[in-house]
Amino acid sequence: MNIANWQMLEELVSASFAEGRGFALATLNLDHLTKLRRPGAFRDAYAAQDFVTADGNPIVWCSRLAGQPVELLPGSDMILPLVRLAAEMGMPLGLVGSTEASLAGAARALQDEVPGLEIAAMIAPPMGFDPESEAADAILRDLSGRGVRLCLLALGAPKQEILAARGRRIAPEIGIASIGAGLDFLSGLQERAPLWVRRLALEWLWRMLSNPRRLAGRYALAFRDLPGHLWRSWRLR
Repeated sequence: MNIANWQMLEELVSASFAEGRGFALATLNLDHLTKLRRPGAFRDAYAAQDFVTADGNPIVWCSRLAGQPVELLPGSDMILPLVRLAAEMGMPLGLVGSTEASLAGAARALQDEVPGLEIAAMIAPPMGFDPESEAADAILRDLSGRGVRLCLLALGAPKQEILAARGRRIAPEIGIASIGAGLDFLSGLQERAPLWVRRLALEWLWRMLSNPRRLAGRYALAFRDLPGHLWRSWRLR
């Protein structure tokens, strides 16, 4: 389901928590659109997501051209609202991904911001982690056994979306939100673009300049495909 705004997502997540149902939440960006053009595990995983938000201005532009506008809801911006909602409803939190240092820093930041928050699990999978492995299933069963009801998943695409989709079968009571680098931003191990840069829709440029070796090729492919995405969106009207 495409999520139009935070109010809609808040209502759906609250209902899921109240009814003991889990969910998988993906945050769609331009790089994901490029990856989704090819059949495979990533596309299958996206099809299994319950909620999808716009994590990038190009997605918002496409939605407007298609006549189905949605608001910008990046994963990093949704962390605190989701965690506050979980704490208010007594839902224990799990953190999965990144590194042990990042998870510890993110946990401290969240507990400072959200009094009464219960963090039931923090798991940093090893390098080369396979989201379709028995080790992945063991993580999901561990989260379930510890009573986690909201899991923030920070593995990067496509691993986090594949693991979240797997969680719908193995731990169906857990809400899993894929948030990319969100925990690293919270812990301070990565610096997020300043607000004025985000308001100019240039966060992608900030991130690319901070790590050009890893991101330059990815963004080049994504922006190569952007005109086609905009054209197809306009035709959907």
